[in-house]
Amino acid sequence: MSAASVGATTSNARKVYKWVDDQGVTHYGDNIPPEYASQEQHVINAQGFETEHIDAQKSPEQMAAEEQKKVEAAASASRDQNLLNTYGTVMEIERLRDQRLALLSDQVKVTGQFLEVLNGRLKKLRATSMRFKPYNPDANAPPMTDQVAEDLVRVGADIRTQEENLREKRAEETAMSKQFESDIARFKQLKGLH
Repeated sequence: MSAASVGATTSNARKVYKWVDDQGVTHYGDNIPPEYASQEQHVINAQGFETEHIDAQKSPEQMAAEEQKKVEAAASASRDQNLLNTYGTVMEIERLRDQRLALLSDQVKVTGQFLEVLNGRLKKLRATSMRFKPYNPDANAPPMTDQVAEDLVRVGADIRTQEENLREKRAEETAMSKQFESDIARFKQLKGLH
């Protein structure tokens, strides 16, 4: 349909649609073929100007991404409101940060000290185990007692557990520090502070 016939058609107050086919060719018509109904569409007036725009139908992935953006925006707004409701000044945030980080730091210290004790026990147990077969090459060495074997296994397991605890506490310390820094920066933004 030509631009002249678009003008003639729209003067009769009918809607003229504009769409693009699979080959990229632009078409005009009174209705859109069903195979192009889910694509972007334009409604044209008698002067050839667009009066209405209909977005292309969104894929499930696009709709999910838009929904995720809405959820994230709502969560962000909620965090902002919570920051403003919870704190009056930057100093209040810093005070809470310092208290929480001090608690975590103490837990890291205690776990580290306990690990030292456990490593000391393991060292003694290993020294003790050298008196027994199979660690002692002497043919007359007695076999390792069940108690020493159990202690070696238990202390080794305790050390692994405490090492994991220590890693978790240090990671928590780093994450908490970053979160507070982020909160302070956002609070300053929200309050217009520099």
